[in-house]
Amino acid sequence: MTDSPILLSAAQTAARLPYPALLQEIERLLGDASVQVPQRQVLPLAGGGSLFVMPASDRRVAMTKLITFTPANAGTTRATIQGDVVVFDIASGERRLVLDGPTVTARRTAAVSVLAAQRLAPHTRGPLLIVGAGVQGKAHLDAFADILQVREVLIASRSASSADALARHARSMGLKASVVQDANAALADCPLAVTCTPAHGVVLDSLPRPDAFISAVGAFTPQMVELGSDLCRHFAQQGAVFVDTGDASHEAGDLLQAGLDVSRFATLADVLAHDTQRPAGPVLFKSCGWAGWDLAAARTALAQ
Repeated sequence: MTDSPILLSAAQTAARLPYPALLQEIERLLGDASVQVPQRQVLPLAGGGSLFVMPASDRRVAMTKLITFTPANAGTTRATIQGDVVVFDIASGERRLVLDGPTVTARRTAAVSVLAAQRLAPHTRGPLLIVGAGVQGKAHLDAFADILQVREVLIASRSASSADALARHARSMGLKASVVQDANAALADCPLAVTCTPAHGVVLDSLPRPDAFISAVGAFTPQMVELGSDLCRHFAQQGAVFVDTGDASHEAGDLLQAGLDVSRFATLADVLAHDTQRPAGPVLFKSCGWAGWDLAAARTALAQ
């Protein structure tokens, strides 16, 4: 082992994952035939939590994300997602980095949402509606402002203090920001929206505008939900639905609870491989998470 530090804090992890580089690496990974991503293992824990084990590899790098998801921590000072991403060199077997798991999860999820918006959203400059003002809400605000140059955000959250804090953060970046009480009403004013809540229940159910793009990232198990069933069916019938990976066919609670055949929806890899044109009508991008996104983050961190 070298003398170089390999255990990175949250801030050090974020510094290794600038959004432009992370987006480029995600695109490269989706075209890399050497990438292997087995299905993640989810171990239920006493008290309603879960342990996620998410490995992936390519020709040079192997990594595993090991995190706990503790819904009971929502609304407390403890994070709902905690853990690490351990990165290994395949040739030597040497451990190269240990990244902060929640930071990797937040930044790679936001980067995937932005990449989908770049390719599929009818209008990419906003205003942007953010539903959920936690870690993912902040990451999406930062990513959409950095990559898509969004300059106005509307923020809806069950926690007024969290919404106010995220609005202050947006203003510190030079953005116009306002807190809204009714996310459904605000949807009419926003061609871009992201839902990144703990997914305890439906937070959006009004019909979208014809040029809407929604990235829904909060629900990543069949039991979780953020979007109303009628809303999901409206996208499928009047617009288009895309998913991050094929694993969404058994993970996308919003779509599964709406009775939709998720396996028929194109993935982000399909979009890139076929250079899919922006579809007519509203677009829903459903993201459930994938260890491949964490591998892209690991590759980005090593390159930095």
